[in-house]
Parts: sequence; C-alpha cells; structure tokens
Amino acid sequence: MIQTLIEQLNTMAENLVASIPAIVIALIIILLTAVIAKSATRISKKLIGKTELRPSLRNLLDTLVRLGVWVTGMMIAGIVVFPNFSPSSLIAGLGIGAVAIGFAFQDFFENFLAGVMIMLRDKMQIGDVIKTGDIHGTIEFISLRESHIRAFSGELHVLPNSQLFKDPVEIVTDLKERRYELVIGVAYDTDLNRASEVIRASLESCDLINAERDIYVLADAFNSSSVDFIVRWWAASSGAASALNRDQAVRAIKHGLDEAGIEIPYPQVTNTFKGRLQLEQSSAEDAAGAS
Repeated sequence: MIQTLIEQLNTMAENLVASIPAIVIALIIILLTAVIAKSATRISKKLIGKTELRPSLRNLLDTLVRLGVWVTGMMIAGIVVFPNFSPSSLIAGLGIGAVAIGFAFQDFFENFLAGVMIMLRDKMQIGDVIKTGDIHGTIEFISLRESHIRAFSGELHVLPNSQLFKDPVEIVTDLKERRYELVIGVAYDTDLNRASEVIRASLESCDLINAERDIYVLADAFNSSSVDFIVRWWAASSGAASALNRDQAVRAIKHGLDEAGIEIPYPQVTNTFKGRLQLEQSSAEDAAGAS
C-alpha cells in the first residue's frame, strides 16, 4: 500500500515537472492577454470617442472588448496546459453544471444582464438626475454590476443594477425644462381676478422662470382660511435654476401681493355658540368698579 502511494506520488511529480514548460507558456499567454486587453480597450476608446455614442454605451463596448480578449486568452492558456481541452468540452461542462452555476451566481448574472439593459436604454444616462425610492441624485457611473448615484447632499449611493432596472425610476432631467408647482392662499375678501394678475406678473418678472411658456394661476380650492391658487410654471430641470427658481418665485409672489395689499392669511378658527354667552366680571374687576 505504501509502495503504491509512493509510485503515485512519483508519477504526479513527473507529470508536474513535464508540464512546467506548458504552465510557463500559459502564464506568458495570460500576461500577453493583459497587455492586449489594455491596448484593445485603449484603441476602442479612441475609435468610439470619434462617434456620438452615449457614455453608457461606450462603457458597455469597452467592457465587452476587454471581456472578449480575456476569454480568448484564457481559453488559449487552458489549451496549452490541458491539450485535451477544447471549447466544445467547455460548453459541455457548462451544460452539465448550468443549474448549479445559475443558483450560485444568480445575483451576479441578474445584475450583469440588468446592467447591459440599462446601458442599452435610450433614457437614464450618466449625468441625469433621478429619483428612485428614497434616493435622489445624479448618476455618476454605470457598470455591468452596479450604478453610482451621487445625492445632492454629497453621499454616494451604490445600487445593484437589478434594483435600478426593476424599481420605478423618475428621470428629472429627461427634458431640459420641467414644470414646477406652488400653492398660494389669499383671503376670502380678495378679488380673485386681481390676485391672479398680480401672481402672474410676479412670476413673469423672475429671470429663472421661462416666461415664454404658459404660466398657470388656477383657483383650486376653498380652504379653511383662504382661497387657494395652484401656480404652475416652467424652468430648467438641472443646474442652479432647478433649485433657485422656486425660491425666486416665492419671494416675487410675496412681494407682489404685499405691494397690491392682498393678504396671505394665517389659519383662522371661527367659534360659533348656539346660545347667548354671559360674561362675568372677576372679583378684581368688581372691586375696581365699586371704587
């Protein structure tokens, strides 16, 4: 038994020594593959840079070029080390273990395919401002597995592509301009036509608001203390104007209504009593009256 074990160890050592040249060649092939992959990626970036492809598609093509070079190089290295190895045997092996691989790498493949689909989309590109769930920010990076969204407060959110692909996403900057909305209440004794004119003129004076597009000042509801207007206007969907135009609108409307003598009322409560109220004087007031 010991003799058999020694013979097997000797055979394994002889096979290892015999395969050293093949292993060295395979390592050289892998190093060459790394160099070729880097060069191929650099060349593809130069060629793609001359086109008008979206940044996400450029990342996808660069990744596919690099992945193709590495797969080819690793297959050649495998054939050098294992002469009986062939692409057909690899496919057969993958077929046998497809179920196990699918379960083991389910999340990986799901995010990979979702990343490809996101990169192929016409919408939601790098630089867009999006809202998904509780996350609101700018897309900075999209890879085949994850996407990076920078919140306006500075935090970086790293989302798996499957979540970004399946969940509802609001693309704020899909158009250059978007519509904003504000609710303004005026007192019940206000001339609504006059108030509407003042609000509209106030908005038209704001340089961050597109006065060439329709500005709507719509009487909407009878509130507890006011008649409410819904005010709608169009402004830039990105940049400083997207954050400052509402501030400018509120200031302009407040100034315009103050100049016109139109009240923006505080919440008021009216108490109605069924019977007559009897007022009683306090003892201090009685004493003062007696004196």
